[in-house]
Amino acid sequence: MNRILLSALFALALASSARASVAVGAPAPDFSLMSASGKTVQLSDYRGKLVVLEWVNSGCPFVHKQYDSDNMQRLQRKYTDEGVVWLTISSSCQGKEGYFAEPKDARAFIKERNAAMTALLLDHKGVVGREYGAKTTPDMVVLTKKGTVAYEGAIDDKPSTDLADIPGAHNYVAAALDALMDGRPVAVTQTRSYGCSIKYE
Repeated sequence: MNRILLSALFALALASSARASVAVGAPAPDFSLMSASGKTVQLSDYRGKLVVLEWVNSGCPFVHKQYDSDNMQRLQRKYTDEGVVWLTISSSCQGKEGYFAEPKDARAFIKERNAAMTALLLDHKGVVGREYGAKTTPDMVVLTKKGTVAYEGAIDDKPSTDLADIPGAHNYVAAALDALMDGRPVAVTQTRSYGCSIKYE
């Protein structure tokens, strides 16, 4: 087992024991962040739409699993095509893994990964990440059209860095979005997120 995987698993052990501070069913905290396009994005501007929040770290093996397999991009394309707003957030601070110093660095990540999120947002001070209690990358939150939290936690039920686990995984985010679009209650509303610890300031 290599050093990167060992460190990632250690982070997983620490992070997976903590719950996020956003309460399912409660209003999602509003925020305003600079995007990779250089424009300011305000969460409340998307009231009336389903929203996904995805915490990302470009150097994290658990994020690589989702992006190297094209799984995250497939989800982004599928649901944004259906009108869902997908906001990817980088809360890595200066000098730490996954930090995007400038919007152009975030644009390079989007281009390299052929990503299809609505916007990639820069949370260098970690204010939004901490407000939502985000612990890991990825950490996922699904919001209803009314702006309340419908789901928070892991992307799926396979807490590994193995790309081969993707096909057999139960994707909690997709299940929550499908339920909300069909007018059904979300069956699983909260799980323990897994991945690398967010590199806060």
